[in-house]
Amino acid sequence: MKVQTKVFLSRDLSLALDAAARRMRRSKSEIMQAALASFLSADGDEAKEAAVVRRLDRMSRELERIQRDVTISNEAVALFVKAWLTATPVLAEADQRAQSAKGQERYLGFLEALGRRLETGKLLRTEVPVESSVS
Repeated sequence: MKVQTKVFLSRDLSLALDAAARRMRRSKSEIMQAALASFLSADGDEAKEAAVVRRLDRMSRELERIQRDVTISNEAVALFVKAWLTATPVLAEADQRAQSAKGQERYLGFLEALGRRLETGKLLRTEVPVESSVS
């Protein structure tokens, strides 16, 4: 036995229900009954919770990858700075201007090389073995 119930919907929701009924070739009553049953079902809450848990798991894995990438970046920069500071001699005042100009030229070359590398998609993280990542 079915009982008639009067329900008030917003205009937008009513139009969406009409469109869904035409598209699915179902009556509006069938769609409303299925939606209400799903909303009131305890299984619906469990399905929503499972979906949230899956999303959280995916986000957690993404954060772990980001953390690994940041660790690799930090260590690469630290190693470079240590090597640079160890190998760079102190310059006389007269040589500093020439070296500064040469440094600017090298820096621009570095930026161009970095841009080319990023365009190719070849990233440092793909070259670092997963086993050696810091947890």
